[in-house]
Amino acid sequence: MYGMSEFWTCHLGVVEYREAVDIQERLRARVQAGELPDLLLLLEHPPVYTLGRRSEPGELPLGHDIPVVDTERGGKLTYHGPGQLVGYPIMRVPNVREFVATMERALIAALRDAGVPAGTRDGAGFTGVWVGDRKIGSIGIHVSRRVSMHGFAVNVDNDLAPFSAVVACGLPDVRMTSLREEGVAEGVDCFRKRAAYAFAREFGRRQRIVTPRRLLEPVAV
Repeated sequence: MYGMSEFWTCHLGVVEYREAVDIQERLRARVQAGELPDLLLLLEHPPVYTLGRRSEPGELPLGHDIPVVDTERGGKLTYHGPGQLVGYPIMRVPNVREFVATMERALIAALRDAGVPAGTRDGAGFTGVWVGDRKIGSIGIHVSRRVSMHGFAVNVDNDLAPFSAVVACGLPDVRMTSLREEGVAEGVDCFRKRAAYAFAREFGRRQRIVTPRRLLEPVAV
């Protein structure tokens, strides 16, 4: 069993959404079994809409050409695409509410370090990270046997138009924004490092960066 202070981060590059779910499921089983420490996967997805457990009919209008995937995560409909940083923490979760709140604090810290004055908003449906009334980061997780998967997405320099074609996050009047939209010329590669550092700091962990080969190699028998 790895110590609770051990925390691995891994950059996977661009990964198709269903493949990323399969990777998460396999790694979560290994974390649950004590074969791996808590993990944070950082990646981007090709364009895709994902539906959370609370998504409702009518949130996704017909006539679009972007793939749609049902998921078991919390939350509602959102969009992923190149230029958006996606983070999947596969971590032991003693308290779901505090876990989400800590994730929000980590993203807020990373965004503020980048020059974006982010924060949270009170009220049902406003989970995530905001810049005033504009949403920049979404959060949706799934916990099984006290270990999480799915996670967060922060708009860095991605196209925001696909959000306006749907009822994003279940909020008809939501305005999405990004680091680029807020005037910060920082790409995913740079912001990824900020997010990983802030994540480890907020969770009180010692970060260790590992390669995909190291993380995804078969278990020795």
